Amino acid sequence: MLEFKLPEIGEGVVEGEIVRWHKQPGEPVEANEALVEVMTDKATIEVPSPVAATVRELKAQVGDICAVEQVIAILEVGSARPATSPVATAATPAAPTTAAAPSNMSSGSVLATPAARALAREEGIDLRGLPTDDRGRITKQDVLKAAEAAKTPAPVVAPPVVTPPVAAAVNGKAAPAPAAAPPSAVAAPSSAGKAAPAPTPAQPAAAPVRQPHAAEAAADDEVIPFRGMRRRIAEAMTRSYTSAVHYTYVEQVNVTKLVRLRQEAKAAAQEQGVSLTFLPFIVKAVVHALKKYPIVNAELDEAGGRILVKKRYNIGVAAATDQGLMVPVVHGADRLSILDIGREIARLGEAAKNGTAKREDLTGGTFTISSLGNIGGVLATPIINFPEVGILGVHAIRKTPIVDDHNNIVVGHLMNLSVSLDHRVVDGFEGANFLQEVRRFLEDPNLLLLAGI
Repeated sequence: MLEFKLPEIGEGVVEGEIVRWHKQPGEPVEANEALVEVMTDKATIEVPSPVAATVRELKAQVGDICAVEQVIAILEVGSARPATSPVATAATPAAPTTAAAPSNMSSGSVLATPAARALAREEGIDLRGLPTDDRGRITKQDVLKAAEAAKTPAPVVAPPVVTPPVAAAVNGKAAPAPAAAPPSAVAAPSSAGKAAPAPTPAQPAAAPVRQPHAAEAAADDEVIPFRGMRRRIAEAMTRSYTSAVHYTYVEQVNVTKLVRLRQEAKAAAQEQGVSLTFLPFIVKAVVHALKKYPIVNAELDEAGGRILVKKRYNIGVAAATDQGLMVPVVHGADRLSILDIGREIARLGEAAKNGTAKREDLTGGTFTISSLGNIGGVLATPIINFPEVGILGVHAIRKTPIVDDHNNIVVGHLMNLSVSLDHRVVDGFEGANFLQEVRRFLEDPNLLLLAGI
């Protein structure tokens, strides 16, 4: 048997949640065929079987949190049929009982070193059934231990001696042996020839105290298991909110020119297969602001006592899915055009919604943008996507009366932006200037052209 352990499935990943088993006990699995689906704090990954085998036992169930290198299944290598229990008959004596065998026992196709095989032939030992090492192999030391155990005679255990009860003599004749007292009866000593007091009747056992539950569900309540993506989101939000020192800065942005530019460019973008939204323009504005105020594109390494200022611009774009909020990452956003960013955002959003996003699509971000589009509301204070130090909240664009440069009241388009920052790393002055730089590029999108878009 081979102990299948949860492998290391990502840098810094120490545990994962079992989301789905692709195989059940008794079912065969081919080498490199998906065996289990595991969710980490970075991505959901299908883990393949390392060998062709039959699943014998699942050591972890859906919803369990398992550590890396923890045994999560038992596989029978090289077997394609369910194991059958041998039946002892009168012609075949039963094998002597031995100590319980370890869980990682070999059977079927045996992996053993050449030295172990040679020694096993000399000693007449069947390699099948011997314990294996962490890699599922049998070593020479394993064979030596088995040979010593075979040569050591089993200890003989003498049967217990039963002493018959001693009968008291009455009138020269043996009195019958007294009946055994029930286990619960205890003889009470008597004094001065007086009868011993009657035993106190046993008190009834106290009823168990019912422990109150944090939340009681009524009969018509819907109960949703708190696991999977929802639990991961909760863990990430708790870690961020209890680690980073949040503060939020808000600014109102006149995006009238941006609305006009996007409207004029939609048809041209559609010809190239891109449904142009405002988000690619915002990503570009953020990248330029991060280059001017690099401390916002950083990470605090408390253990190492240092601040890591990133020189790459991987912008996470929060996306709502059926499983909860996910943050796909546009890698190298500074090297992409507006249309390229639009394509990548569309691809990542679709992959997140249908569950096909890869690990690299969801990791490596340096700054995050959270936008709810038309339902973005007036204002929100987004929670930082830890370990990043900043996140931008994008709110709804609304037609609003505004005063133009000539003091005329005209219809314009206004949008609120809110940036949450980690005050341990980013001071208020730097955070405010960062958002003002984003505002500058969005209010005058021609600056994006001058900056090379």
